[in-house]
Amino acid sequence: MLEDVSIAKVANYGEQPQHLDGLRQINFLFGTNGSGKTTISRVIADPTEHPSCAVNWRGARPLETLVYNSDFVDRNFTPQLRGIFTLGEVQTDTLEKIEAARAKVAEIEIQIGTLKTTLGAEDHSSGKRAELRDLRNAFEEQCWKIKTTHDPHFQGAFTGLRNSRTRFCDKVLEETYGNQAAVHPVDDLKARARTVFAEGVARLATVPTIAAEDLLGIEQEPVLAKKVVGKEDIDIGALVRRLGNSDWVRQGLRYVEGPGTPCPFCQKPLDEELLAKLNAFFDETYLADIAVIAGTEEAYRTFADAILATIDAVLASGSPHIDVEKLRPLCDRLRSLITLNKGHIERKRKEPSTPVKLEPLAEPLAAVATIIEQANSEIAKHNALVDNLAAERKTLSSEIWKCLTDEKKDVIGQYTTAKSNLDKAITGISTGIETKTQALTAARAALADLEKQVTSVQPTVTEINATLASFGFTSFRLATAGDKQQFYAIVRGDGSDARETLSEGERSFITFLYFYHLIRGSTSASGVNADRIVVFDDPVSSLDSDVLFIVSALIKRVLAEAVDGNGRVKQVFVLTHNIYFHKEVSFDPKRQQGERRTHETFWVVRKAGAATIVEGHQRNPIRTSYELLWAEVRNPNRSNLTIQNVLRRILEHYFTILGNMDKDAVIAKFEGRDQQICASLFSWINDGSHYFADDLYVAADDTTVGRYLAVFKLIFESTNHGAHYEMMMGPEEAAPVPNEEAAAVAVELVTEAAAIHSGIEGSIATAETPEARC
Repeated sequence: MLEDVSIAKVANYGEQPQHLDGLRQINFLFGTNGSGKTTISRVIADPTEHPSCAVNWRGARPLETLVYNSDFVDRNFTPQLRGIFTLGEVQTDTLEKIEAARAKVAEIEIQIGTLKTTLGAEDHSSGKRAELRDLRNAFEEQCWKIKTTHDPHFQGAFTGLRNSRTRFCDKVLEETYGNQAAVHPVDDLKARARTVFAEGVARLATVPTIAAEDLLGIEQEPVLAKKVVGKEDIDIGALVRRLGNSDWVRQGLRYVEGPGTPCPFCQKPLDEELLAKLNAFFDETYLADIAVIAGTEEAYRTFADAILATIDAVLASGSPHIDVEKLRPLCDRLRSLITLNKGHIERKRKEPSTPVKLEPLAEPLAAVATIIEQANSEIAKHNALVDNLAAERKTLSSEIWKCLTDEKKDVIGQYTTAKSNLDKAITGISTGIETKTQALTAARAALADLEKQVTSVQPTVTEINATLASFGFTSFRLATAGDKQQFYAIVRGDGSDARETLSEGERSFITFLYFYHLIRGSTSASGVNADRIVVFDDPVSSLDSDVLFIVSALIKRVLAEAVDGNGRVKQVFVLTHNIYFHKEVSFDPKRQQGERRTHETFWVVRKAGAATIVEGHQRNPIRTSYELLWAEVRNPNRSNLTIQNVLRRILEHYFTILGNMDKDAVIAKFEGRDQQICASLFSWINDGSHYFADDLYVAADDTTVGRYLAVFKLIFESTNHGAHYEMMMGPEEAAPVPNEEAAAVAVELVTEAAAIHSGIEGSIATAETPEARC
C-alpha cells in the first residue's frame, strides 16, 4: 500500500514538493478541472516516468497499480479490447492450490519487503543504508576537524581536498592503510612545511663565517707578557732598571739632536759619550721587540675589525635562520672585549717594559660561530629542499598524512570496524533479497500455471453485457474476438462494429465497466489473484445521473473491499471535480459530523496562482450549502444577527422545495408566542426573496435566539421529521465548530450547490432526500 506520494516540477506543480502523506485504504481527492488531479494519477500509475516525483510503499513492497483516467480510456478504447481473464468454475482443490500458491507469493513478497525496509532506500534515507550514511557523515565530521586544526600549517599537503569533506575523508582512509612513511613530531613537520610549501621559495645565501684562529693566536704572543728594556751590561743600565724609567728614556731620545745639544732630560749640553751609552742601551734586540709589539697591534686591529665587520654583516643579512635576538648580545660583548684588548696592546706599545694580558675571546667567538654554523646548516637543508623541491614536497606530504592518521588511529579504527559490520549486513541483506526474488519468480510462475488452467475471458463478457442491458444500453454489446477469443469487440446486434458510433457517454460507461472488471481480473491468464491498488480519476465525466449512480455504487463496492482488507484491492484513490459524485461516493453513515474515519483521508487539489497545492483535511471538505446552514445552527458561537435567516433558509429548502408542505398547516400546529415565532420563520418564504435586514426589527439577544431555536426544533418534531433534525444536529457532545477551510471550499461552490433541481453535472442533485445523503 502507498504510504505517501510526493509531486514536484511536473505539469502545474512547482519546485516545492506537494505531499500526500499518511495515506489510508481509501483516499478522496477533490479539485476543479485543470487543478492537477490527473497528474497525481499519472505519478501513481508510473513513478519512473516522473523522476522529480516519488512514491513510498509500505514495507517497500510495491503492488500492482490500476489507474482509470483519460490515459486509460485512450489506451484501451481500441477496435479490440484486451480480454480480462477471471476465474471460472473450478474444483475446490484447485482453488485451494491457487490460494496456497498466492499465499506463498504474498509471504515471499512480505519477506522481500521486510528485507528491503531493513536495507533501506537507495537514496540512503532509511534502514542500514541510512546507518551507513550517518556513520560516514559522523566520520567525515571527525576528519574535517583534523583538516580545520591543521589547515593553517599543512595547506600544501591538503591541496585539492580543502573544499570537500568527502574527498578529504577518502584521503584519510587511503593514507591510513597505504602510507608507510616514518612518523615525525608534528612541530618538526610544521617547521619543514613553512619552507617546502612556501610560495616562491628559492635558495638562500649562506651566512659568512668568522676566522678566529689568527685573532686568538695573538692572545698568546710572548712579547705582550715580556718586559722590553735596553741592554743590561751598559753601566747606565743599572740606573735605568733601578729607576724603572726605560720607556721614559726611550721616548726622550727621540728629541736628541746630537752631541752638545741640550739634553731632553736636564737641558744641559749632552755629552757624546753619554749619548753613545744611551743608544747602546736600546740595542737591536730592543728595537726588534718594539717592532713586534707594533706588528702585533696592527695585526690585532686588522683581525678584530674583520671579525666585527663579518658579524655586522650577519646581523644585517636578514637570514631567517639567524637568531638575531640571541646573536646581538654576544656580538656586543665581543666588541667590548676587542676594544679592551686593543687598549691593552696600545699601552704595551707605549710602555714596552710593562707586561700586558689580553682578555680571552675564545668563548664569545665560539658562541657566535656556533650560531652562524647552525644557521648555515639550516640554510644547507633549505637549499637541498629547494634543489629537490618536488620530491621533498611529496615526502613531506606523506609524512604529514602519516602523522595525522596515526594521531586519529582510534577514531579511524572504530569507523572502519563499524563500516565493515554494516557492509557485511548490507551484503547479506542484498544477497537475501536476490535469493528471495528468485524464489518469488518461481512462486509467481507456479501461481501463473495454476491460474492459466482455470481462467477465462468469457465471464467478463457476460457480466458487462448484463450490466449494459440492465441500464438500457441494448444497441451494442461486447463479444469475444481474436484467434483464441482473447480480445473483446464492441458490436451491434447484427455483429457489426459499433465502436465508432458510440456516444461519449456510452464510450465512458463501457470503458469504466471494462476497468471495473479488470480490477477483479487480469489481461493475462495469470495475475488474477495479485494484490493491487486502484485509482479512479474522474470516472463520471459525460455520464447522466442514472449511470452516475451505478458507477458510484460499483466504486463503493471496491471501497468496501479495500476497507475489509480480505480481497485483492488493498487501497483506493478517488479523484473528482463533480460535487454530487464526491458526496455520493464518500457518503458513510458511520462518519460522525464529517470527521474522517481511520481508514480514509480527504484532500483538496487547487491552484494558488500558477502552481498546484494539495491540502489534507481532517474532515470531508466538500459540503453543500444546506449542510453549512445546519453547521451554523450547531455552532455554539453562532451569530445572533444571522441565525434567524439561517433557520428560515433551512425550513424553505426542506419543507417547501423538497417536501412541498403547506406552511400554514405547520404554523397552525403552534399557539401563542411560539406561533408568532413560527410564522416569522416562514415569513421569508412568503416574501419569496431574501431580506438581509429582517433581523434589524427583532431584538436578537440570547434569550430570543434560544426561543427561535426551540421553535425550530418543534417544527420538525410536530411534522414527524424529528429524525431528520436529530440526524442533522448530531449528538450534542459532538457539535463542532464548522471547519473554516471546508466552509471556504463550499462557498466557492455555492453556485453549483444552489442549482439543486437542475440535475446538471456538478450540482447537488435531488436523486435522494437529505435524510439519505448529508
